[in-house]
Amino acid sequence: MLQTVVSEETGVAELVRLSGVNPNQCYQCGKCAGGCPLSFAMDYSPTVIMRMLQVGMLEQVLSSKTVWLCASCKTCSNRCPQDVDVAGLMDALRIMAWRKGSVDRDNRQAAFHRAFLHSIKSHGRLYELGLALAGSAASGRMTKDLDVGLPMLRKGKIKLLPPRIKGRRQIKRIFALTMESGGEQGE
Repeated sequence: MLQTVVSEETGVAELVRLSGVNPNQCYQCGKCAGGCPLSFAMDYSPTVIMRMLQVGMLEQVLSSKTVWLCASCKTCSNRCPQDVDVAGLMDALRIMAWRKGSVDRDNRQAAFHRAFLHSIKSHGRLYELGLALAGSAASGRMTKDLDVGLPMLRKGKIKLLPPRIKGRRQIKRIFALTMESGGEQGE
């Protein structure tokens, strides 16, 4: 088996520090990709992402759709015989992509991710209508979901106004602390 060394030059060492996960522990068994419910839509499977990190292809990984399509469901991490937290690595890769400016303005997955976090930060929980509108705006097709959305709104399945919950200050504080510690942008 080819063993590569994580070097400072590749930037992968920063990823290891951020995530606590060493991609060199992966021996390419493919269980992560085999269990991933979204691998069909990814440009690189989780196994390929791990190999790309092992050989220092961090910039290609940061600009891939895979990083943004990962649902962090942890199926990959749970299936890994080496206990590699692939989902945790994907979270760290998203943070690095924001920090390095590797996120393309036209990246709809990243726009969805940002809108999702903004909804949680602003309302304390997900505001479905706001998320749907943000997603439609990011795709440039504002009316694409009207045929489904309007009946759901009429039947009360989604609410016109965002939810009001207790503890919104604490949630905003969590976001602020995350930003102070160098975490991802939440708005």
